[in-house]
Amino acid sequence: METLTINKPSKTADFLPLNGTDHVEFYVGNAKQAAYYYKTAFGFQSLAYSGPETGVRDKASYVLQQGKIRLVLTTPLKSSDPIADHIKKHGDGVKVLALSVDDAYDAFNQTTSRGAVPYREPETLTDEHGEVRISGIKLYGETVHLFVERKNYNGAFLPGYEKMDVRYNPSPTGLLYIDHCVGNVGWHKMNEWVNFYEDTMGFRNILTFDDKMISTEYSALMSKVMSNGNGYVKFPINEPAEGKKKSQIEEYLEFYEGEGVQHLALATHDIVETVTVLQSRGIEFLSVPGTYYDDLIERVGHIDEDLEPLKKLGILVDRDDEGYLLQIFTKPVEDRPTLFFEIIQRKGAKSFGAGNFKALFEAIEHEQELRGNL
Repeated sequence: METLTINKPSKTADFLPLNGTDHVEFYVGNAKQAAYYYKTAFGFQSLAYSGPETGVRDKASYVLQQGKIRLVLTTPLKSSDPIADHIKKHGDGVKVLALSVDDAYDAFNQTTSRGAVPYREPETLTDEHGEVRISGIKLYGETVHLFVERKNYNGAFLPGYEKMDVRYNPSPTGLLYIDHCVGNVGWHKMNEWVNFYEDTMGFRNILTFDDKMISTEYSALMSKVMSNGNGYVKFPINEPAEGKKKSQIEEYLEFYEGEGVQHLALATHDIVETVTVLQSRGIEFLSVPGTYYDDLIERVGHIDEDLEPLKKLGILVDRDDEGYLLQIFTKPVEDRPTLFFEIIQRKGAKSFGAGNFKALFEAIEHEQELRGNL
């Protein structure tokens, strides 16, 4: 079965207009050290802080930024905090996918009236820099969506946070914005969450990959890509499929102990430069056999980049009707084989690298085998 492109006509107007991703919040065991890692390795800059020094007694949060990407790293200050329970179960991972909206109250009403389970009732936060309106709904596993309306706010991040002025800010690595965010759900749960995004949030299914498209000799998975009306926000959703051995999705679900965010794809305008710098700072990437590049030009056609740097770095290339893309995937960034990152550069392509699935999955299986989890 080939990749399917699905263009369903919208039944209604875009009742949940989104401006993009506002921020992504991670619950982590040690936010101070995690912030140092993301600054040192990925080139993020300190933006804001919330914790005991700002009057918050139960947790500490560090906000980092690079380009349009904002990461919030939050740690509990006591073992009795629910955040500590989240970390105990899942390890470090994504808790919040926050979306930028023009009206957070309306976003909450639109989604909950269509069946979304409330997570945070609409609330207006204020300080001397103005106001931010915020609300939230529950997603797969313990993940949540927040709706953030900040058009009347000019502070560093949110009320309750103070701007961070620190000496240590390593240079950026060329990361620009979040291209997409991938979630892993349980057996036979993919269509349930596809329906959630369609019915509750007005998204549409733009691409479908079945287990014949995404498979190797040993394992398989299925995936559907959901996109909001203007295409600013894309959420591929993966579920396991039957195979001879344990798939990467099964491994994730086992070690994350539930459904959650598998990876964030971060965009760059120069993937060769970005990956070169990331590797020099200690980021480890999956590697594919050198034979992948032997017939690359025959498979994808002309590309602007020299082939040798791509081969040296292990960057993959794929083409669709709109152009081509270059992509590479890190190894998991924690000891649990759960969260990882994708670095992506689009040269017109709107797809997600289907032509690379086999090579990528074989590379992942090699890492699974080394961990004893295949």
